[in-house]
Amino acid sequence: MTVTLPPPLADYFAANNRHDIDAMLMPFAPEAIVKDEGETHRGTEAIRQWMQSTTDKYHAKVEVKQAAVTANAWRIAGIVSGDFPGSPIALHYNFTLGGDRIAKLEIGL
Repeated sequence: MTVTLPPPLADYFAANNRHDIDAMLMPFAPEAIVKDEGETHRGTEAIRQWMQSTTDKYHAKVEVKQAAVTANAWRIAGIVSGDFPGSPIALHYNFTLGGDRIAKLEIGL
C-alpha cells in the first residue's frame, strides 16, 4: 500500500531513510519540538543533536504503513528497523504542521 504524505512529512521520512541529517532537519520549523524516548528537544539545534545521536545509535529506517490526518495533525504508523533489540518494531509518529513546516513531532508505541 502506498501512503501519500504532505511534502514536509514525505521529505522527513525520505531523508531519515538516507540518514541525511541536514535534509531531515529541513522540514522543521525553527521553534519546533520533538518528543522521543522520554525526552523533549526544542529548536533546530537540539533537534539536530537528537537526529544525529539517534541516527548514529540505531541506523533506523522507517516503512510508512498508514497515515491519518485531522486538521494540521498527522498520525503515521510505521515499521522501524535498525540496530536495536526487537527490530523491527511498530511506532507511531504524531506530527503537527504549522503551514508547510513541522511544528511538533512525538514518537511512541
